[in-house]
Amino acid sequence: MATHPEKKSRRWLLLLLIVPFIFTLWPPFYNYRTPEIAGFPFFYWFQLLWIIITAIITAVVYFAGA
Repeated sequence: MATHPEKKSRRWLLLLLIVPFIFTLWPPFYNYRTPEIAGFPFFYWFQLLWIIITAIITAVVYFAGA
């Protein structure tokens, strides 16, 4: 089986997919009430923000061809 050197160099992009898991699966990162945005405690808006960040990271990895 031949390996493509360009795919090997992009493999590090797949590590970006781990970042959302680290930040959303470890509650001590976001288990706070303040600061609030539009009345939403930090606990809620931080998780919603990571939905957007995860979509962006997934798009970057997808379009980079990893």
